[in-house]
Amino acid sequence: MPASTTGLLEQLGRFVVRRRRLVAGLSALVTVVVLAIAAGALNVLSLSRIADPASESDRARRVLDTQFQTGPPNLAFLVTAGGSVDDAKVRADGLALTEEIADRAGVADVASYWSRGNSPALRSEDGRQALVLVRVPGEVNEARARVGELAQEFAGQRGGISVQAGGQDEVFREIGAQARADFLRAEVIVLPMVLLLLVLIYRRVSLALVTLGVGIFAVGGALAGLRAIAAFTEVSTFAANLSLVMGLALGVDYCLFVIARYREELARGVDVGDAVVAAVRTAGRTVFFSGLTVAMSLLALLLFPLSFLRSFGYAGVLVVASALVGALVILPAALALLGHRAAGPVAQRKKTGWFRLAHYVMRRPVLTGGAMLALILLLAAPALGLRLGLPDARILPADASSRIMADQVRANFGQEESDALYVVMPQTPEPAGLPSYAENLSKLDGVAQVDTYTRTGGAYLTVTPTQEVLEGDVAGWVDRVRAVETPYDAIIGGTPAEMVDWRSAMTERIPLVLGLILLLSFAVLCFATGSVLLPLKATVLNLLSLAVMFGVMVWVFQQGNLSGPLGFTATGVLEASMPMLMFCIVYGLSMDYEVFIVSRIREEYRRTGDTVGAVATGLQQSAPLVTTAAVVLALSFAVYATGGVVYLKMIGIGMAVAVLVDATAIRGVLLPAFMKLAGRANWWSPVT
Repeated sequence: MPASTTGLLEQLGRFVVRRRRLVAGLSALVTVVVLAIAAGALNVLSLSRIADPASESDRARRVLDTQFQTGPPNLAFLVTAGGSVDDAKVRADGLALTEEIADRAGVADVASYWSRGNSPALRSEDGRQALVLVRVPGEVNEARARVGELAQEFAGQRGGISVQAGGQDEVFREIGAQARADFLRAEVIVLPMVLLLLVLIYRRVSLALVTLGVGIFAVGGALAGLRAIAAFTEVSTFAANLSLVMGLALGVDYCLFVIARYREELARGVDVGDAVVAAVRTAGRTVFFSGLTVAMSLLALLLFPLSFLRSFGYAGVLVVASALVGALVILPAALALLGHRAAGPVAQRKKTGWFRLAHYVMRRPVLTGGAMLALILLLAAPALGLRLGLPDARILPADASSRIMADQVRANFGQEESDALYVVMPQTPEPAGLPSYAENLSKLDGVAQVDTYTRTGGAYLTVTPTQEVLEGDVAGWVDRVRAVETPYDAIIGGTPAEMVDWRSAMTERIPLVLGLILLLSFAVLCFATGSVLLPLKATVLNLLSLAVMFGVMVWVFQQGNLSGPLGFTATGVLEASMPMLMFCIVYGLSMDYEVFIVSRIREEYRRTGDTVGAVATGLQQSAPLVTTAAVVLALSFAVYATGGVVYLKMIGIGMAVAVLVDATAIRGVLLPAFMKLAGRANWWSPVT
């Protein structure tokens, strides 16, 4: 940061000290307003449908709706009979159920095994179960609310049949509800836990409460911002979960460094006002760059044309902005008011374990660094088997009602019409070509049934997949269907196509997103450190942290190790969006720790000109704070490992592992080993 910007921070610090009571009062007022707005955020967030608005499958959905007044079902009822679904009494009950659902407000289409002339695609292999498929159109939140009402109304025992509710929108409605429940439960656990840790760290209840207050302000600011954004575009429910843990973590993180520097200044005999100004000028500079790197990593998610991933980008930027305001404005005002009551115990300058570890590593940089690198690569090895897949109801816990229904359909039906592809032909001047096209489709491997519908000068076909296809290469099957020559211009949609197109839209943007994150982070670190080599080193070390995280994710969630204790069902793949999301979060947080440690090392080097001494002293001063921040962050994320949604379990376990490995093994061993080997080249810059 140039001297002029550092000067701005100093001016900010002096203003806050002079107007500390005014700033503190306004901060309290703003916090109350922000929290009041944030309180309603969960009610306006949603779990958007898996679709790319610019895709072929999304166009197919729109044409089906406007021209044919139909579309893929988003609610399904599984009917289980005491005997055969073809028994007269069961048939009568099934038809009555179908007609009763069709009469309900908001229901556009209903089709059942019995109303469709005993369609094989809607009958289980043992003949004891059958499906009723329902389409409830409308805006996603309204449609899911109505789906939930219908599910509650019709599920249960009805005469001689048992009815269970499921289907895509019921699954995602339950995922959203579970995510909100996990958010509220995490609040109850995380807030007292963080407060207790802060009291133990500071040995001052007042400082612990101020720091927690900054974290709460960061969470509230993010949620209030998300509520405002949700008025214009879809924002995922999961963005609230991220806001909670990152808001607390970054708020605590930044406060730890500012308070530590403030205490150092007081210990040197500086008066309270000047100590606050010095902390804002020095630690505030580090905090600013740290926030910038985290924000840029998450801001890159806005490049994806998918509301699910963009939601985390919104949350990340809002969290960082709120945490920076808290750490650079609210906290300094509080410190100026607390004065010496915020001072730490009298510190004796002595060599700590971090100091000794750094010297030990730097005496044998090749041996120690090589051994740690080998261990990290071993932990990362499972990532070589990473397989990306598509989500299904197994995201939910095994006792969720829609998950139970989906498991039964998967086990008992040879096919699944609710996951059919729709081949949409808006214009078919000569329908005579449709039978041969349908026959060609039916010959494809993985096709259980093809149905043709003609109306309003056009036609559409439904291509029902086998369960074997849905458990295997769905993308390959969709490609094979799309490759069959059509007699007329056609667009292909349906749930499998929408998921495949969604994944394709994401993966084709990955090189751009990754390249931008790496480039911008490199530029910011060059600016912050005045070095070219240190940002390159930071990039490599961050990628090692990510490799460990991906190795753990594959070993646990793809291969199913620890699935029992953690309470989830492994599917043999990782949902495609999660690795990208977690890359952006972890890369930003890793750079966060890098900025804190290297900034302190750089400060020592500029004072002494001794790289070895600067690394050891810099680690002694910054590593305990980084480790403390990492523990707070890891524990906050780890709370989600006990939640019900697999997505949140992945984030909880993956993030906890990544930040702990990064803050200890990576920064404690590999960083000093690298800097020892690089020597004076660490500080080389083409402009100096």
